[in-house]
Amino acid sequence: MRSIGDRIRHALSFEIIGLALVIPLGTVVFAMPMSDIGIVGVVSATVATAWNYLYNLGFDHTLQRLRGTTLKTPAIRVAHAVLFELGLLIVLMPFIAWYLGIGLIHALIMDISFALFYVVYAFVFNWAYDAIFPLPEWQKEAAAE
Repeated sequence: MRSIGDRIRHALSFEIIGLALVIPLGTVVFAMPMSDIGIVGVVSATVATAWNYLYNLGFDHTLQRLRGTTLKTPAIRVAHAVLFELGLLIVLMPFIAWYLGIGLIHALIMDISFALFYVVYAFVFNWAYDAIFPLPEWQKEAAAE
């Protein structure tokens, strides 16, 4: 299983790279000032960073308990990303509506748009992260196959 330091590196790098991508994209797609999208992005990233740590810790413990390994198949990676984003969607939609002064439906559309971006981003990021920083147990399992 990943160490606390590794989980912190994972969460911070995920959010920093994500913000560097989503703020300019959100500014263009939603035709809103970069400062507004930036504030929404930073608050969302702060909430997401805490959620990322807790969610991944719980997910890995669950995988370890159910499968005896934290190695993720492509299907598990899809479920991992989708469930992560659903949790954030529930928390962030009211904040987006309040901060931007928009209705809940508009905030829902924006939140879903951000979530769709992050589902794809999370899938690609986590796969790349696992390839760059593999766990020793995965290397042993791969060698045994």
